[in-house]
Amino acid sequence: MKFFADTFRILKETTWPSGKQSWLDFSSVLQYTAFFVTVVYLFDLILSRGIISLINLF
Repeated sequence: MKFFADTFRILKETTWPSGKQSWLDFSSVLQYTAFFVTVVYLFDLILSRGIISLINLF
């Protein structure tokens, strides 16, 4: 049972982010997600148009 007592002790000693910091972290995750979705979409668009133009050459 020492495991559970130690687990609760560690959780009590942990510093948790404030509400404001949690929202900042959440918005950062959304921004990074939007950025990488855009990059992947543009890469896919360029790649697919390049392949279609290569197919049309033949």
